[in-house]
Amino acid sequence: MTSQMPDPQIFETARRAQLGIALHDAAGFEGMRKAGRLAAEVLDLMVPAVQPGVTTDHLDKLAFDYITAHGAVPACLGYRGYRHTLCTSINHVVCHGIPNDKPLRDGDIVNIDVTVIVDGWHGDTSRMYLVGDVKLKSRRLVDVTHECMMRGIAAVKPGATTGDIGAVIQAHAEGEERCSVVRDFCGHGVGRVFHSLPNIVHYGRAGYGLALKPGMFFTVEPMINLGGYGVKILNDGWTAVTRDRSLSAQFEHSVGVTADGVEIFTRSPKGYDKPPYF
Repeated sequence: MTSQMPDPQIFETARRAQLGIALHDAAGFEGMRKAGRLAAEVLDLMVPAVQPGVTTDHLDKLAFDYITAHGAVPACLGYRGYRHTLCTSINHVVCHGIPNDKPLRDGDIVNIDVTVIVDGWHGDTSRMYLVGDVKLKSRRLVDVTHECMMRGIAAVKPGATTGDIGAVIQAHAEGEERCSVVRDFCGHGVGRVFHSLPNIVHYGRAGYGLALKPGMFFTVEPMINLGGYGVKILNDGWTAVTRDRSLSAQFEHSVGVTADGVEIFTRSPKGYDKPPYF
C-alpha cells in the first residue's frame, strides 16, 4: 500500500537528521524474507484466479484465507478503517481500489496490492494482472511500469540517494516512454512498522534526497499513467483515479539495502514477477 506524499518540510527535516530511520541487522533481513515470501505467494495465488467474470471480492477472500491459514495477519484489514485484505485497482484506478462484487471484464488490467504481517514484519508488494484479451497499449503500460520499478531498484546501493531512484524511474517513464509518473503517492519505509521513513519518491533529481545506508528497508512502487500524472481521490476516501481517466499501472517490491547493493524480499517464488505469467 502506498503512502500519500507528505508536506515538503518533512524532506528538509529528514535531510538534516535522517529522522531516526531504522537500520536493520541480519535478523531483520531474515524476518523480511519470510514476510516478503508469504506476500509474494499470495500474489502467485492470484495468477490463475484473475479471469473475466471473477469478482475482486472473491480474490480478496482467497487472499484472506491463504494469509490466515499460514498463521499471518492481513496488514490492510482494519488499517485506518480499511475493511479488506487487498487493494484492487482496475484500469484508470491508480491505487487503493476497494474489492467489490463487480466482475472483472475481458481487457481489464488490475493491480493487486497485499501486505502481510509475519512475526511482526510487514511484507508489502503488488503486481499487475491482465484479464483475458488485453489491448497492446495496456500491455505496453504494464511493461513500462515493471521496467520503471526494476530500474529504480537497480539504483539502490549504499551511498546512493533516494533521488537516484526517482530520477531513473522518471527518465524511463517520461523521457523514453512518453508516460507520466504519479506525484501524489510514494514508496515508504517498511519493516516492523507498516509505513515509515524514508519516503521513496518516484521522480526527481539524481544525487538529491536521503543517502541510502545498509539496513534500510523500504518499498519501490511507481505508479505510471498513460496520460497526465494528475490524480483525485473518490468520495470513499481511498480510491485514487487518474483525472483524465487514462490507464494507470503499478508494481511494488519491498527491498533492503545490503552492504553492496539491494535485496528484493518479495520476488515471486514461481517466477510470476510480471505478466504474461504463463
